[in-house]
Amino acid sequence: MDATMQALTDWLLNMLIAIDQLGNALLAGEPDETLSSRAHRMRTKDQPFWNRMARAINGFFFWQADHCKAAYESEQRRMQQPPALRG
Repeated sequence: MDATMQALTDWLLNMLIAIDQLGNALLAGEPDETLSSRAHRMRTKDQPFWNRMARAINGFFFWQADHCKAAYESEQRRMQQPPALRG
């Protein structure tokens, strides 16, 4: 992949994550957490709404074994942060 295409791909991924985080914030969640991460975190607390949400999100990302859990673990490792801020 050439540099221009890589830059466009990176930009698109960043925009999708930003929209995801905005959606979570609009649902009274933390502004730096994705809906996927929140769905996993809340389903582990036996919250029925978030259990259904996690199932729906995982269904959307059908090619990943457990997208919500992976998103939560990524948040825990601070992978959404630029490398210089991951500490």
